[in-house]
Amino acid sequence: MMYRMDEVLSLIDNKGIKYDLEKHVPVYTIEEMDELELPFSDFVVKNLFLRDYKGREHFLVVLKKDKSADLKKLKVILGSTPLSFASEDRLSKYLGLSKGEVTPFGVLNDESHSVKIFIDKDVVADGKLAIHPNDNKATVLIGVKDLIGLIAEYGTEVRIIDLEGDLNG
Repeated sequence: MMYRMDEVLSLIDNKGIKYDLEKHVPVYTIEEMDELELPFSDFVVKNLFLRDYKGREHFLVVLKKDKSADLKKLKVILGSTPLSFASEDRLSKYLGLSKGEVTPFGVLNDESHSVKIFIDKDVVADGKLAIHPNDNKATVLIGVKDLIGLIAEYGTEVRIIDLEGDLNG
């Protein structure tokens, strides 16, 4: 089954998960999201779909929208070889998504459970996050614990990371 927006919303409704939904024009960047002035814009996050050097491992990293991720540092945190952004072809193949739609809900389309999800601790601390429901014409505000539980129930582990942590131990 391919999870698009209607299927994602139906799934979270059936699970009894509370959420807020805002439909809007298609957006492709954080800047465009900010221009929408959503009522929950403080909870909008960045979702980075990355691959390792040889393209054998894929990662989805979720961080606050105003935070940046140093790929060299992130490589160490994730225990990976050098990282780069995955192509749109890989995004489609692994998550069933297109450019501008990257979201943790995409792992519902990852039948091989090959994409690893990492959420920065600052997103977890906020308690909620605003993400696309596999369609960049809408944004869902959902509890972080609800999202992690849903993804874990699907069979994909979510790890919490500290993007600002001291790598020297």
